[in-house]
Amino acid sequence: MKALLINGSAKENGCTYTALAEVGKTLQQEGIQTELFWLGAGAMRDCIGCGRCNTQHAGCIFGDDCVNEAIAKAKQADGFVFGTPVYYAHPSGRILSALDRMFYAGKPAFTHKPGAAIASARRAGTTASVDVLNKYFTIAEMPVVSSSYWNMVHGNTPEEVLQDKEGLQIMRNLGRNLAWLLKCLEAGKLHGIALPDNTYVERTNYIR
Repeated sequence: MKALLINGSAKENGCTYTALAEVGKTLQQEGIQTELFWLGAGAMRDCIGCGRCNTQHAGCIFGDDCVNEAIAKAKQADGFVFGTPVYYAHPSGRILSALDRMFYAGKPAFTHKPGAAIASARRAGTTASVDVLNKYFTIAEMPVVSSSYWNMVHGNTPEEVLQDKEGLQIMRNLGRNLAWLLKCLEAGKLHGIALPDNTYVERTNYIR
């Protein structure tokens, strides 16, 4: 079993990384393989709604950033942790642009796999940011993984995050909960419990 940890900060080894690393360390202790994937600090294209990904089934048409690579990695993962810094009480534009395209062009790679969102802030805006990321999970039929408090750490530097003892404990409990859920899903699969065969109706874009 493998968990993909996605760092949505422009800083590769900053506060968000520090929180994700704590989750990853706990997952590894629980026997779950992990990979930490950084979205990078370069330009990140936004989705333009062209729909080419739905007709060609080849991922996003833009190949000059890491989104298609992330989708490919997601196909091989069993669960996810998405981490974001907080900017103006909101997730980073980088992770939102990436997730818009990843879930639009590669939704099957995420469906029915558990996901967790974590946020790192100096002071506030974390709950709003986690709420935004959780919405990607619920539209993709993903079990949402929680912890013993909201999934957040506080600090203006990695060193300060490491002083947030409660936040680090939340990250460790999150890792244990994700590991437990992954093991439960694997046990269900071994006992022949199939994934839901959900039906999809025509979208009601307006009421006649």
